[in-house]
Amino acid sequence: LRFNEKVRVVVFKSEVKGVFCAGADLKEREKMDDAEVGQFVRKLRNLMDEIAALPVPTIAAIDGYALGGGLELALACDLRVAASSAKMGLIETTRGLLPGAGGTQRLPRCVGIGLAKELIFTGRQIDGQQAFSMGLVNHSVPQNSEGDAAYQRALALAKEIVPQAPFAVKMGKLAINRGMEVDIASGMAIEGMCYAQNIPTRDRQEGMAAFREKRPPRFIGK
Repeated sequence: LRFNEKVRVVVFKSEVKGVFCAGADLKEREKMDDAEVGQFVRKLRNLMDEIAALPVPTIAAIDGYALGGGLELALACDLRVAASSAKMGLIETTRGLLPGAGGTQRLPRCVGIGLAKELIFTGRQIDGQQAFSMGLVNHSVPQNSEGDAAYQRALALAKEIVPQAPFAVKMGKLAINRGMEVDIASGMAIEGMCYAQNIPTRDRQEGMAAFREKRPPRFIGK
């Protein structure tokens, strides 16, 4: 996906009705020794980092349970859409664990330190509407009879992104992600570098021409 220039947006959904991702198999984990558990969690953390580093926008369509590593997967995405009936939480402390695939870092960056601590310390599960009210998800939608309301809303969101200039969207994502890690002055420098890369693109010229000619732009990602 990273190197496929035809991909404009990636949507993560489940093929299991009522479950986005239920997290690690604790029965499997129980059979592992300490070293194996450490290796397992490192691989999982690396996977989430790879998802977060995808250059194109990513959307998690949460139509059911997103627990533990399942919510960490959603947090690794840029945008999240949830059915109002979906249940999500970093429940690791209820099993004698703590989030180990990015949850302790991505959740506070998403909802703020105080709420993140409360959710992690208590292991509480919240529904899609509660998640929306605290900014954990971008949209909360009523579940439909097919059980894919979040996926349908995620597709609609993806269709809003797809027509936009692909390289500009990628640079926007990069500028935001890198800028959030540094002070505002350094962030401005990062934005400047990303903008400079976008200036010579054919898509920028196309955007200007389309505006001048009063027609929809035809972006090619170049």
